[in-house]
Order: sequence, then structure tokens, then C-alpha cells
Amino acid sequence: MLIRRSRAPSTERSTGSSRRIRSQYARAFLVQNPHARLGLVSAPRGADALTACGGDGPLNYDGDTARFSAVVRDWEERFGARVVGLGSSTLHLSVAAPPNGLDDALPIAAEHFAFCPDNVWQGAHPTLAAYAEHLIDLNCWEFWWD
Repeated sequence: MLIRRSRAPSTERSTGSSRRIRSQYARAFLVQNPHARLGLVSAPRGADALTACGGDGPLNYDGDTARFSAVVRDWEERFGARVVGLGSSTLHLSVAAPPNGLDDALPIAAEHFAFCPDNVWQGAHPTLAAYAEHLIDLNCWEFWWD
């Protein structure tokens, strides 16, 4: 399911911009989700919290949260992605270094599709190319499984 033979290249980012983007997205997330509650999880990094919290994984998709943690951990390293929100069928990430052109966005869109096909199959961007265009310069990646 989540096995990749090659992966999209990472893009450059600074630690300061990563913190700023994460903070801005967290504030925007709370405005859009006023009933969200803070949950603290003991984990070495945000990606590991997906498994450490004991969740069942994405609703109606796959219960092996370790697979999803591994992908998010990779995105942390390559794109400065950080977990901002997590639900039984949703995952919200801030992204410090999103793709800045279609050539970079297409392989990332393919990774997203492997990770969460519902983003394309049932989302506002019904083709991989349209989804890739949507990812250009987008500092938040949102996933939902139905």
C-alpha cells in the first residue's frame, strides 16, 4: 500500500520559517475547528504520536498506524511537515517547504494518493494533475479517509 520505489525530492527550508508556518496553521486550524481539543502524547516526534496515541488508524482504510507514522516521519524530514491535528478519519499537517512548481508537485501528489486516495477520489481536485496543482505553495496538507 505505502511502499515507494522513488520519492519526491525535498525542498529547502529554514527552522524559523517552519515554526512560523506551523504556528500560523495551528491558529487557522483552531479558528476553523473551534471544538478541537488539545491532546498530549509522549512521543519523540509528531509523526510517532500517530502510533503512540493508540488510535485505530484512518477510518475505513487501514488500521496499521505505524505505516502512516513512517510516511509522515519521512515528510517531516523532507518538507518540514508537522502534525497539527488528528482525528479518527483526518490528519492535518503544516508544511514548511511545499512544492513550488508542477514538476515537484506531481510526485508528491502521487505520494499523497498512495497515502490517502480519498483526497483525489472524493476531493475537490478529482485528478492527480489537478491535485498536484493544488499542492503548489500550499503550507498545509489535509487528509481525510472516508
